[in-house]
Amino acid sequence: MSLSDRIESGIRRLNDAIVDRPRQVIVAFLVLTAVFAGGIGLVSTDTGATDSFTEGLAEQEALDAVNQEFDDPFEADSESTQLIHTGGNVLTKEELTRELRLLEDLSQRDNLRVESTNGPATVVASAIDPSATTITEKRRALEAASPTAVRQTVRQLSENPQFSRAVSTDFNPTAVSASASITVISHDVPAGFSGLQELQTTVQSITNDYPSDIRAFGTGVTNAETANVIGDSLTIVMPVVVILLLIFLVVAYRDPIDLSLGLLSLLMTVVWTFGFLGYSGIPFSQQMISVPVLLLAVGVDFGIHIINRYREEAVKGYSAIEAMREANNQLMIAFIIVTATTVFGFGANVISDLGPIRDLGIASAIGIIFTFLIFGLFLPAAKLEVDKLRDAYGVPEFNSAPISSSDSTLGKLLSFPTQVSQYAPIALVIVLLISGGMATAYGSGVDTTFETEDFLPPEELPEYVTALPGPFAPSEYTVAETISLLEDRFSTSQDQSVKIYAEGNFEEDHALEALVAPNGDPPRTLAVAEGGRARPTSIITVIQSQAERDPEFGRLVARSDVDGNGVPDRNLERIYDELFASPAGDRAKQYLTPDRRKAQIEYAIDSSATQSEAAADARQFADDFRPQATATGQLVVFAAVTDIIFNSAIQGLILAMGLTGIFLVIAYGVLEGKPLLGIVNLFPIAIAIAFLLGTMRALGLSLNALTATILSISIGLGIAYSVHATHRFIDEYNENGDALTSMIITFSGTGGALLGSMLTTSLGTGALALAITPVLGDFGLLMALSVVYSFIFTIVALPPAVLLWERYQPSGTGAEVSSPPSHH
Repeated sequence: MSLSDRIESGIRRLNDAIVDRPRQVIVAFLVLTAVFAGGIGLVSTDTGATDSFTEGLAEQEALDAVNQEFDDPFEADSESTQLIHTGGNVLTKEELTRELRLLEDLSQRDNLRVESTNGPATVVASAIDPSATTITEKRRALEAASPTAVRQTVRQLSENPQFSRAVSTDFNPTAVSASASITVISHDVPAGFSGLQELQTTVQSITNDYPSDIRAFGTGVTNAETANVIGDSLTIVMPVVVILLLIFLVVAYRDPIDLSLGLLSLLMTVVWTFGFLGYSGIPFSQQMISVPVLLLAVGVDFGIHIINRYREEAVKGYSAIEAMREANNQLMIAFIIVTATTVFGFGANVISDLGPIRDLGIASAIGIIFTFLIFGLFLPAAKLEVDKLRDAYGVPEFNSAPISSSDSTLGKLLSFPTQVSQYAPIALVIVLLISGGMATAYGSGVDTTFETEDFLPPEELPEYVTALPGPFAPSEYTVAETISLLEDRFSTSQDQSVKIYAEGNFEEDHALEALVAPNGDPPRTLAVAEGGRARPTSIITVIQSQAERDPEFGRLVARSDVDGNGVPDRNLERIYDELFASPAGDRAKQYLTPDRRKAQIEYAIDSSATQSEAAADARQFADDFRPQATATGQLVVFAAVTDIIFNSAIQGLILAMGLTGIFLVIAYGVLEGKPLLGIVNLFPIAIAIAFLLGTMRALGLSLNALTATILSISIGLGIAYSVHATHRFIDEYNENGDALTSMIITFSGTGGALLGSMLTTSLGTGALALAITPVLGDFGLLMALSVVYSFIFTIVALPPAVLLWERYQPSGTGAEVSSPPSHH
């Protein structure tokens, strides 16, 4: 017995078990559903917007080292909460006092673990009364001071770099005014503390009740809103998906009992998948919202095909059992091929170096396998058992006709491209190849981005979101607005600077000269100062600033400057000692560690430079430093993620296309003796992917943390249309030996199921466009487009490719290769 015969025999035995013992099959699947349901409660939620993407990157590790090594009292770290105070003038005595009252309230609450506070209000109060150490004492000192004394104190502090960093860029020392300020609250929490989110949201709720316009900001607040985004997006998207699926399932099934079976199967698929996430420990992130939508789309596709093919056989006069046996025998191989190729497409993302994309690949691939098992085994058994009960109790069938037939208008419309293909198949294939190549060339210029804002709701939610009633109403979101405020009013935007993290012995003579040596000839994006020089902020600029304010220190620096360029070449240990002991000491600690072994330099970058350009130049620039140096900063970290995203997209596409092609060639070669049909099968999807890539660029959409998976996922989802059509074609071709006739029968019959599947899948996945965050909205739109393209090119590109296959295949491989399928 040949391998093909053994495979067909095994499939027939499996189908016989389903048809002959449906009750046992149903019970087994219901028990498994109960088991998987137990894992749903174990599902954890990943609320970190970008943390899981940057984990393990060398650039992120360098940035973590910078944040840990260098002391900046006005720079919030992961255990700190920022209070952003806005208004007409936040430096009046009244506004500063209100801020201190808030800080006093927060510091008196033990559950908030307030260790220290640092901001304009605390600095001004300390300057007025240096003996005031507690928040309460500082508040009393400020209340006792006159408005004139407060203004004079602020003017005196205007030259203090620490103070100026905490107020907005519109700070006017003459008028003593600023429209915003930042106060940093440090929390005394142990390493690995898990309650930061609750702690910061508590600070946020208390802050919101105070009369001044003060808002809390931090990683905990961001994570809380990210979690709300997941819940709100599911609340908005899933009902729309379910309603759309219901509408099209009603049209496709036109029978409430069949509809109920389809919905039960879909529900079981979701339960199994979420249960798997719980048991496996894979967290549910924003990207994972796409998984249930994808599975529902594929499940609907399987369900429509199985019910429609069963009805086609039943119309021929066969009994329910024989009709289901024949439908399953014909469809099972197609289902197995579709499942395998879909797993290749979805699962190709497991090779990504980014954890969230890898998790998405695992979850979607496992979910597709569950979908196959439930719709390929459980649904036929349940359909048979329900039909037995329907006959026993005399429940009528409402409409059991197939979706389309060769005599229907729809059938004729779907087979029209096949009729056209017979006249010039070579010309059509060439036109498709050229247009696909042009679309690929154009689409290769698509942007790749990674931004925090991708994961956060926009500052202003669309009206369709804000107008939702009661249980569907979204949460209040402030993070995006706060980030915009920080970028607009403060000069500390991490998008406009990069950091160089240098390690070495900075007490050695000429160590500082080594830090300034590369500044004269920097890469283009860092050449922002006069003469094409770099504009750094470092321990050197702190030394020079202190030398201007302190004549004695200035003389020490001048004596130590051998070449007269303003950078001391010797006596560095003494210079550091005096600098750290001076009022500029805190500022110095931001750029040089107390052991004088590590330094950071901040460089301004050209505002017109792209993220990738600036990051590439920063890495190149770091290589020019004599001490060991690493380029870092948020921009560099995100650019590194962007590079990985692009590489993952291309590698995933190549892997999915390669595995799918190899599998199809082997499958059709072993099962039908027609290996080249595997290449023919892949042709429409390759053209669809090319047009999808071109459309992305035309619409201005980028490859981001989620849309980067679209290329391989589109293969997995779109190949189903080509596989179902090709498999039906083989059945017909084995009977009549004529490719044209077989393709016409295929699209006039299976074409209706393909059309119904396309409509439900495209609208179902397209519903993700209603999600609150841009990353999900773009993914939903592209997913819908990929399904539409896959259907269109299956109808248009498959017929001429099949006709060419028939024309150029070796002789003797026609209808006699396989015997006609038996109906008994």
